[in-house]
Amino acid sequence: MKHALVLATHNRGKVEELRTLLADLPLDIFALPDVLPNALPVVEDGRTFAENAIKKARAAAYGATMLALADDSGLEVDALDGRPGVYSARFAHERATDSENNAALLDALEALGDPVSAAQSQSYRARFRCALALIDPFGKSSEPLVVEGACEGRITSMPRGSGGFGYDPLFVLAGMDKTMAELTEAEKNRVSHRAQAFAALRPVLSELLFARDQQIQKICR
Repeated sequence: MKHALVLATHNRGKVEELRTLLADLPLDIFALPDVLPNALPVVEDGRTFAENAIKKARAAAYGATMLALADDSGLEVDALDGRPGVYSARFAHERATDSENNAALLDALEALGDPVSAAQSQSYRARFRCALALIDPFGKSSEPLVVEGACEGRITSMPRGSGGFGYDPLFVLAGMDKTMAELTEAEKNRVSHRAQAFAALRPVLSELLFARDQQIQKICR
């Protein structure tokens, strides 16, 4: 039996990535605009990725009356005291494109000193962090389930690769000489911050779907 789940995002890149990560679960997955085309945007004013993910999941779950999953993720750069952090999607400005955010990041790092030597000396250590929030509006508890994942690396001074989205072309993975944008989809789905978060989410989500099946079977008897 398949269950409907809405991903609380307008980012089609994230939708496709998350659909791949959940492909083996009995789910029909919908992007937010597919079920709530007129939904008002959620104000992402949380201090953490988890707070923002919960806000988005709650709005989607009760707006669509569906099982809802929200992701909030971004880049933390040690040399910038953790920025862009929760402002990753709007680091350049409120409606910034990926290329504008990448340029703003390099400008911020260049202001600290020589970007090439700093990157080579590991001074630009960084990580992608992801928080996932799952809310079942029909569950026994309205409390969200939250899991997190992280992927360590550093920032390079020149974008490389044509895959992925966001800051992927600037993020060199720890222990590899590839940016996230140079990985194949399969490689990225093994090592990314979302992959780590989904590894933590998967057993709990599977258990929730199994419990739902059991409830439906009882009703149908």
